[in-house]
Amino acid sequence: MTSIYKGSCLCGEVRFSVEGFSEQAANCHCNMCRKFHGAAFGSLVGTIGLKWISGQDYLKEFTAPNGTVRTFCRQCGSSLGFKSKDRRPEDMEIAIATFDQDIPVQIDAHIFTKYKANWCVIDDKLPAFLEGRESEVVSV
Repeated sequence: MTSIYKGSCLCGEVRFSVEGFSEQAANCHCNMCRKFHGAAFGSLVGTIGLKWISGQDYLKEFTAPNGTVRTFCRQCGSSLGFKSKDRRPEDMEIAIATFDQDIPVQIDAHIFTKYKANWCVIDDKLPAFLEGRESEVVSV
């Protein structure tokens, strides 16, 4: 039996479901994620079986100069997803905070800490990487 996890934007126009999650979920401290989420970091997770239930007409995309794509609701501005350059739409990572229920995901790393806001203190035991997961692990 497959579990279905549902989520939505702030205004509720955009609704989606997923069947599962990737094994890794990170807090991304890059400048673009911080601005996109309006927070010290963005918390994103890869998903399996992403389906848009409603509100696809409300989805808007911003393509950054580096080719990454961020998806949001044009009605309320909710940050919904992130896609690396040249990835398929179904490979979008979803903002964890947009799920409407508890999900079986644990944050397992801080990434792009090289760009961390000076006012953000990381005081947990998770590994921290200067860039992506392939880069050097640092203590912050």
